[in-house]
Amino acid sequence: MKQQKCFDDYPYWIILISNSVSIAIYLVGAYIIYQLGNIWLILYLVYIFGLEIRLLKRSCVNCYYYGKFCAFGKGKICSLFFKKGNSHKFIRDKITWKDILPDFLVSIVPLFAGIVLLILDFNWLMLLLIVMLVILTSVGSGFVRGTLACKFCKQREIGCSAEQLFNKEGKK
Repeated sequence: MKQQKCFDDYPYWIILISNSVSIAIYLVGAYIIYQLGNIWLILYLVYIFGLEIRLLKRSCVNCYYYGKFCAFGKGKICSLFFKKGNSHKFIRDKITWKDILPDFLVSIVPLFAGIVLLILDFNWLMLLLIVMLVILTSVGSGFVRGTLACKFCKQREIGCSAEQLFNKEGKK
């Protein structure tokens, strides 16, 4: 089987698509949450910001792509705000479903909020937003990670806990 080419710096078009999907999930979720009130929207946005900071501080500082353009451009962003960590830590740290649950809540909370809002007062826009959120979270994120990001990732080749968690073949 032919070895996939890994990127040292991802092309800008992959970074753009990858971030567009994430930002679209955040925006759709934020709009749904906004229907509950401004305070809930602010809490949701602060939560997203906290998750992004957590990712930069806990993972990106130790990643091969620190100071480089990963599929999301976060290696470059991380290097502007945080000191380089230990690349061996990235490989050693094991990720569990419990560790990534907070990331899933970015979509799950607005999804449930949208369903409750639909039950209380049906409207087509809310239904469309819920469908969009499900598609972006499943198909969109799956496409980004499976086709654009992880497939060409040098860190995956070196060692990645997320890849071990999601890759069924890696568990044999």
